Amino acid sequence: MDELDRKIINVLQSGFPLSREPYAEVAAQMGITETELITRLQCLLDNKTLSRFGPMYDAQKMGGSFSLVAIKVPEEDFDAVAEVVNSYSEVAHNYQRDHKFNMWYVIATETPGQIAEVNREIEQRIGLKVFNFPKLAEYFVGLQLPV
Repeated sequence: MDELDRKIINVLQSGFPLSREPYAEVAAQMGITETELITRLQCLLDNKTLSRFGPMYDAQKMGGSFSLVAIKVPEEDFDAVAEVVNSYSEVAHNYQRDHKFNMWYVIATETPGQIAEVNREIEQRIGLKVFNFPKLAEYFVGLQLPV
């Protein structure tokens, strides 16, 4: 990652314009071409520096639901369980923790009832109990991670 890649990540963390040509707008702000910006973003995604680039939707405001889920996964089964969990389009991301609940994932569904359905299906496929932790309150934290 070079200095321009760092600048791209830092600039895009503060917002993305809603306009006819948002990439061109951001590129102009940075003094590069739209093509260079898009190419560099794709490289950052391809080499896994970025795991995703896109909008964050509030599932609840659209009639859906989301939740945080934990699983106690035997270490030797972690990769296989992660593959199953990650195969669901409803799973936004999952991550490993150094804790008895060592796998956590965020799930977002079109309807509130689908949370239980997807979790039940995952549970059946992996043979482990999943623990659902629905949101009780929401707080906005303007988190930016300077690169």
